[in-house]
Amino acid sequence: MNALVRILKEQVTSFPLILRLASYETKSQYQMNYLGVLWQFLNPLIQMLAYWFVFGMGIRNSQPVITGVGEVPFIVWMLAGLIPWFFISPTILDGSNSVFKRINMVAKMNFPISSLPSVVIASNLFSYFVMMGIYVIVLLASGVYPDLHWIQYFYYFICMIVFMFAFSLFNSTISVLVRDYQFFLQAVTRLLFFLLPVFWNITEQLGKNYPGLLPVIKLNPIYYLIEGFRNSFLDGKWFFQDMKYTLYFWLFTFLLLTVGSILHMKFRDKFVDFL
Repeated sequence: MNALVRILKEQVTSFPLILRLASYETKSQYQMNYLGVLWQFLNPLIQMLAYWFVFGMGIRNSQPVITGVGEVPFIVWMLAGLIPWFFISPTILDGSNSVFKRINMVAKMNFPISSLPSVVIASNLFSYFVMMGIYVIVLLASGVYPDLHWIQYFYYFICMIVFMFAFSLFNSTISVLVRDYQFFLQAVTRLLFFLLPVFWNITEQLGKNYPGLLPVIKLNPIYYLIEGFRNSFLDGKWFFQDMKYTLYFWLFTFLLLTVGSILHMKFRDKFVDFL
């Protein structure tokens, strides 16, 4: 528990520096490109259009999706899962490599190494907020207007940030100790895309044909996050309507954060020796 408290304190005290480093990394990553940071938005935009063309116009033949607010275009339903995934996926990969990539830079600085995953999260949030702003415009243009359930988005946003920090802290430590873990994580992340309700309704399709698989897939905390975003904007469901699943998510996240904090504090003085 002492390790967890110390890790959390380091995030709070380093918060201004985390934001500055995140801003610097975002600018430096694209400074050699003509379009600069615009690529941070163009890349996911191109992917969104590709998925919509293949799954929306191709496989679904532009059929609308029935949600709690009525029928909505498939792209509106798809974006509710795709936008958080475009934040989660690179954060998993970049966060797991955050310590290994920057340990030599910060080893001689008065900067807590545990804040490096937070820098990755803050950096990826820049494009995420832009995409969410675009999504709100898409919702309004599609006739989906704000209601009380939209407030719930902030709860799921906090869930996403806390879980991604816990997961990134754990992954970044393991990736330094075992470099093969990074390649394993890349393969798992690609697989997760198809095992999550990003572009297909797992609850509806698996629930009918393979009902036994659905509880197993829901053990993935990212499922809770993506379904939560849809519940807030489209399905009109509150998180407390399924308290067992909510408690499971927070217990899993707390356990992951605790284990990640203990491992990080145990090995961080030896990180340089593993390079």
